[in-house]
Amino acid sequence: MITSRKIGTRAGSINVFEGGEGPDLLFLHAAGGVNAENPFLQALAKSYHVRAPQLPGYGDSDDSDNIHDMLEVTLHTFDVLEKLGMSKPILVGHSLGGMIAAEMAAVCPNDIDKLCLIAAAGLWLDQYPVPDIFTLLPREFPEYMFHDADAGRAMMTSNGNINDPAFLIPFLVNNARQLGMAGKFLFPIPERGLKDRIHRIKAKTMLVWGASDKLFPAAYAHAFKDSIAGAELVIIPEAGHMVPLEKTEATLAAIARLR
Repeated sequence: MITSRKIGTRAGSINVFEGGEGPDLLFLHAAGGVNAENPFLQALAKSYHVRAPQLPGYGDSDDSDNIHDMLEVTLHTFDVLEKLGMSKPILVGHSLGGMIAAEMAAVCPNDIDKLCLIAAAGLWLDQYPVPDIFTLLPREFPEYMFHDADAGRAMMTSNGNINDPAFLIPFLVNNARQLGMAGKFLFPIPERGLKDRIHRIKAKTMLVWGASDKLFPAAYAHAFKDSIAGAELVIIPEAGHMVPLEKTEATLAAIARLR
Protein backbone atom coordinates (compact mmCIF):
# COMPACT_ATOMS: atom_id res chain seq x y z
CA MET A 1 0.00 0.00 0.00
CA ILE A 2 1.27 3.42 -0.96
CA THR A 3 0.65 6.23 1.53
CA SER A 4 1.64 9.89 1.40
CA ARG A 5 3.01 12.37 3.88
CA LYS A 6 4.38 15.88 3.88
CA ILE A 7 7.88 16.97 4.80
CA GLY A 8 9.14 20.54 5.21
CA THR A 9 12.01 21.80 3.07
CA ARG A 10 13.43 25.17 2.11
CA ALA A 11 11.41 24.82 -1.09
CA GLY A 12 8.20 24.41 0.92
CA SER A 13 6.05 21.47 1.88
CA ILE A 14 6.87 18.41 -0.24
CA ASN A 15 4.55 15.45 -0.69
CA VAL A 16 6.21 12.04 -0.52
CA PHE A 17 4.64 8.72 -1.50
CA GLU A 18 5.91 5.79 0.54
CA GLY A 19 5.30 2.07 0.76
CA GLY A 20 6.69 -1.44 0.75
CA GLU A 21 9.41 -3.32 2.58
CA GLY A 22 12.94 -4.16 1.58
CA PRO A 23 16.01 -2.15 0.58
CA ASP A 24 15.56 1.61 0.60
CA LEU A 25 14.81 3.05 -2.83
CA LEU A 26 14.24 6.67 -3.80
CA PHE A 27 12.26 7.14 -7.02
CA LEU A 28 12.44 10.45 -8.89
CA HIS A 29 9.57 10.96 -11.30
CA ALA A 30 9.47 12.18 -14.90
CA ALA A 31 8.04 15.51 -16.11
CA GLY A 32 4.58 13.96 -16.15
CA GLY A 33 4.67 13.45 -12.37
CA VAL A 34 3.67 10.49 -10.26
CA ASN A 35 0.75 9.54 -8.02
CA ALA A 36 -0.05 6.83 -5.49
CA GLU A 37 -1.88 4.77 -8.12
CA ASN A 38 1.08 4.69 -10.50
CA PRO A 39 1.52 1.00 -11.47
CA PHE A 40 5.30 1.21 -11.52
CA LEU A 41 5.40 2.74 -8.05
CA GLN A 42 3.06 0.01 -6.83
CA ALA A 43 5.31 -2.63 -8.37
CA LEU A 44 8.44 -1.15 -6.78
CA ALA A 45 6.77 -1.31 -3.37
CA LYS A 46 6.50 -5.10 -3.67
CA SER A 47 10.29 -5.46 -3.41
CA TYR A 48 11.58 -2.22 -1.88
CA HIS A 49 10.84 0.34 0.79
CA VAL A 50 10.19 3.03 -1.76
CA ARG A 51 9.80 6.77 -1.33
CA ALA A 52 8.81 8.98 -4.24
CA PRO A 53 8.86 12.73 -3.57
CA GLN A 54 6.83 14.99 -5.82
CA LEU A 55 8.82 17.92 -7.12
CA PRO A 56 7.71 21.41 -6.07
CA GLY A 57 4.80 22.39 -8.29
CA TYR A 58 3.64 18.80 -8.65
CA GLY A 59 0.61 17.21 -7.02
CA ASP A 60 0.30 18.11 -3.35
CA SER A 61 3.80 19.62 -3.12
CA ASP A 62 3.93 23.38 -2.76
CA ASP A 63 4.91 25.61 -5.63
CA SER A 64 8.34 27.09 -5.00
CA ASP A 65 10.27 30.19 -6.01
CA ASN A 66 13.45 28.83 -4.40
CA ILE A 67 14.41 26.44 -7.17
CA HIS A 68 15.73 28.04 -10.35
CA ASP A 69 18.38 25.75 -11.78
CA MET A 70 19.85 22.26 -11.86
CA LEU A 71 22.11 22.73 -8.84
CA GLU A 72 19.23 23.93 -6.70
CA VAL A 73 16.95 21.01 -7.57
CA THR A 74 19.86 18.61 -7.00
CA LEU A 75 20.55 20.03 -3.53
CA HIS A 76 16.81 20.12 -2.82
CA THR A 77 16.61 16.39 -3.50
CA PHE A 78 19.51 15.74 -1.13
CA ASP A 79 17.59 17.80 1.47
CA VAL A 80 14.59 15.52 0.88
CA LEU A 81 16.81 12.46 1.39
CA GLU A 82 18.04 13.87 4.70
CA LYS A 83 14.52 14.71 5.88
CA LEU A 84 13.45 11.15 5.07
CA GLY A 85 16.37 9.72 7.03
CA MET A 86 17.66 7.85 4.00
CA SER A 87 21.34 7.06 3.59
CA LYS A 88 22.62 5.79 0.26
CA PRO A 89 19.35 4.32 -1.02
CA ILE A 90 19.07 2.78 -4.45
CA LEU A 91 18.45 5.90 -6.53
CA VAL A 92 16.10 5.44 -9.49
CA GLY A 93 15.14 8.28 -11.81
CA HIS A 94 12.97 8.31 -14.92
CA SER A 95 13.44 10.94 -17.65
CA LEU A 96 13.57 14.30 -15.80
CA GLY A 97 14.01 12.29 -12.60
CA GLY A 98 16.92 10.49 -14.24
CA MET A 99 18.49 13.84 -15.06
CA ILE A 100 18.26 14.86 -11.40
CA ALA A 101 19.52 11.47 -10.20
CA ALA A 102 22.53 11.63 -12.53
CA GLU A 103 23.34 15.13 -11.27
CA MET A 104 23.13 13.92 -7.67
CA ALA A 105 25.54 11.08 -8.40
CA ALA A 106 27.92 13.45 -10.22
CA VAL A 107 27.86 16.30 -7.70
CA CYS A 108 28.22 14.02 -4.64
CA PRO A 109 29.76 10.83 -6.02
CA ASN A 110 30.53 9.37 -2.59
CA ASP A 111 26.91 9.66 -1.44
CA ILE A 112 25.27 7.55 -4.15
CA ASP A 113 26.29 3.89 -4.42
CA LYS A 114 23.56 2.43 -6.65
CA LEU A 115 21.98 4.32 -9.52
CA CYS A 116 19.36 3.41 -12.10
CA LEU A 117 18.68 5.87 -14.90
CA ILE A 118 15.54 5.09 -16.92
CA ALA A 119 15.35 6.91 -20.27
CA ALA A 120 17.15 9.79 -18.59
CA ALA A 121 17.29 13.36 -19.80
CA GLY A 122 20.43 15.44 -19.32
CA LEU A 123 22.59 14.92 -22.39
CA TRP A 124 22.24 16.48 -25.83
CA LEU A 125 23.27 14.99 -29.17
CA ASP A 126 23.10 17.34 -32.14
CA GLN A 127 22.48 14.39 -34.46
CA TYR A 128 19.39 13.38 -32.44
CA PRO A 129 17.55 16.55 -31.36
CA VAL A 130 14.96 15.90 -28.67
CA PRO A 131 11.35 16.83 -29.54
CA ASP A 132 10.03 19.90 -27.75
CA ILE A 133 7.48 18.44 -25.32
CA PHE A 134 6.33 21.95 -24.43
CA THR A 135 4.74 22.36 -27.85
CA LEU A 136 2.95 19.00 -27.94
CA LEU A 137 -0.83 18.82 -27.84
CA PRO A 138 -2.35 16.30 -25.41
CA ARG A 139 -3.38 14.00 -28.25
CA GLU A 140 0.25 13.90 -29.45
CA PHE A 141 1.80 12.70 -26.18
CA PRO A 142 1.02 8.96 -26.60
CA GLU A 143 2.79 8.83 -29.98
CA TYR A 144 5.99 10.21 -28.47
CA MET A 145 5.85 8.49 -25.09
CA PHE A 146 4.72 4.92 -25.81
CA HIS A 147 5.67 2.09 -28.13
CA ASP A 148 1.97 1.19 -28.30
CA ALA A 149 0.30 4.58 -28.67
CA ASP A 150 -3.25 3.23 -28.31
CA ALA A 151 -2.42 1.43 -25.07
CA GLY A 152 -0.56 4.53 -23.89
CA ARG A 153 -3.53 6.74 -24.65
CA ALA A 154 -5.74 4.44 -22.55
CA MET A 155 -3.22 4.62 -19.66
CA MET A 156 -3.02 8.40 -19.84
CA THR A 157 -6.77 8.91 -19.83
CA SER A 158 -7.95 5.87 -17.84
CA ASN A 159 -9.78 4.91 -21.04
CA GLY A 160 -11.47 8.29 -21.19
CA ASN A 161 -11.65 10.58 -24.22
CA ILE A 162 -8.59 12.76 -24.64
CA ASN A 163 -10.75 15.26 -26.55
CA ASP A 164 -13.44 15.39 -23.85
CA PRO A 165 -13.34 18.79 -22.05
CA ALA A 166 -14.02 16.98 -18.76
CA PHE A 167 -10.63 15.30 -19.18
CA LEU A 168 -8.83 17.90 -21.26
CA ILE A 169 -9.31 21.02 -19.14
CA PRO A 170 -7.99 19.57 -15.83
CA PHE A 171 -5.18 17.90 -17.79
CA LEU A 172 -4.10 21.18 -19.35
CA VAL A 173 -4.27 23.08 -16.06
CA ASN A 174 -2.25 20.44 -14.21
CA ASN A 175 0.17 20.07 -17.10
CA ALA A 176 0.84 23.82 -17.21
CA ARG A 177 1.61 23.88 -13.48
CA GLN A 178 3.96 20.90 -13.67
CA LEU A 179 5.76 22.01 -16.79
CA GLY A 180 6.35 25.38 -15.16
CA MET A 181 8.78 23.57 -12.87
CA ALA A 182 10.04 21.04 -15.42
CA GLY A 183 10.74 23.80 -17.93
CA LYS A 184 13.48 25.16 -15.67
CA PHE A 185 15.53 22.07 -16.54
CA LEU A 186 14.14 20.87 -19.87
CA PHE A 187 13.43 24.08 -21.83
CA PRO A 188 14.54 25.03 -24.42
CA ILE A 189 16.66 21.87 -24.48
CA PRO A 190 17.08 19.23 -21.75
CA GLU A 191 20.77 19.89 -21.14
CA ARG A 192 22.31 21.77 -18.21
CA GLY A 193 25.98 20.81 -18.40
CA LEU A 194 25.77 17.22 -17.15
CA LYS A 195 28.26 16.21 -19.86
CA ASP A 196 30.93 18.15 -17.96
CA ARG A 197 30.23 16.36 -14.65
CA ILE A 198 29.01 12.91 -15.57
CA HIS A 199 32.54 11.43 -15.46
CA ARG A 200 32.48 11.97 -11.68
CA ILE A 201 29.80 9.32 -11.13
CA LYS A 202 31.18 6.41 -9.10
CA ALA A 203 27.91 4.57 -8.41
CA LYS A 204 27.16 1.14 -9.75
CA THR A 205 24.92 2.25 -12.59
CA MET A 206 22.13 0.53 -14.51
CA LEU A 207 20.73 2.21 -17.61
CA VAL A 208 17.26 1.16 -18.76
CA TRP A 209 15.91 2.24 -22.13
CA GLY A 210 12.95 1.43 -24.35
CA ALA A 211 14.05 0.33 -27.81
CA SER A 212 11.28 2.47 -29.34
CA ASP A 213 11.94 5.63 -27.33
CA LYS A 214 11.05 8.55 -29.62
CA LEU A 215 11.95 11.22 -27.07
CA PHE A 216 15.47 10.06 -26.20
CA PRO A 217 16.40 7.41 -28.77
CA ALA A 218 18.88 4.64 -28.12
CA ALA A 219 21.82 6.87 -29.10
CA TYR A 220 21.27 8.67 -25.78
CA ALA A 221 21.41 5.38 -23.90
CA HIS A 222 24.80 4.63 -25.45
CA ALA A 223 26.00 8.17 -24.72
CA PHE A 224 25.21 7.67 -21.04
CA LYS A 225 26.91 4.26 -21.08
CA ASP A 226 30.03 5.68 -22.67
CA SER A 227 30.14 8.50 -20.11
CA ILE A 228 29.70 6.51 -16.87
CA ALA A 229 32.47 4.09 -15.98
CA GLY A 230 31.21 0.53 -15.68
CA ALA A 231 27.59 1.38 -16.48
CA GLU A 232 25.42 -1.49 -17.66
CA LEU A 233 22.78 -0.90 -20.34
CA VAL A 234 19.53 -2.80 -20.77
CA ILE A 235 17.48 -1.95 -23.86
CA ILE A 236 13.96 -3.32 -23.62
CA PRO A 237 12.12 -4.30 -26.83
CA GLU A 238 8.63 -3.04 -27.61
CA ALA A 239 8.87 -0.18 -25.15
CA GLY A 240 9.02 3.57 -25.60
CA HIS A 241 9.91 6.43 -23.27
CA MET A 242 7.38 5.20 -20.73
CA VAL A 243 9.20 1.88 -20.42
CA PRO A 244 8.43 1.59 -16.66
CA LEU A 245 4.72 1.42 -17.49
CA GLU A 246 4.92 -0.54 -20.73
CA LYS A 247 7.43 -3.14 -19.53
CA THR A 248 7.26 -2.99 -15.76
CA GLU A 249 8.62 -6.48 -15.04
CA ALA A 250 11.61 -6.06 -17.35
CA THR A 251 12.37 -2.68 -15.78
CA LEU A 252 12.17 -4.18 -12.28
CA ALA A 253 14.46 -7.04 -13.32
CA ALA A 254 17.07 -4.51 -14.46
CA ILE A 255 16.86 -2.57 -11.19
CA ALA A 256 17.19 -5.83 -9.23
CA ARG A 257 20.65 -6.30 -10.73
CA LEU A 258 21.83 -3.45 -8.50
CA ARG A 259 21.00 -5.35 -5.30
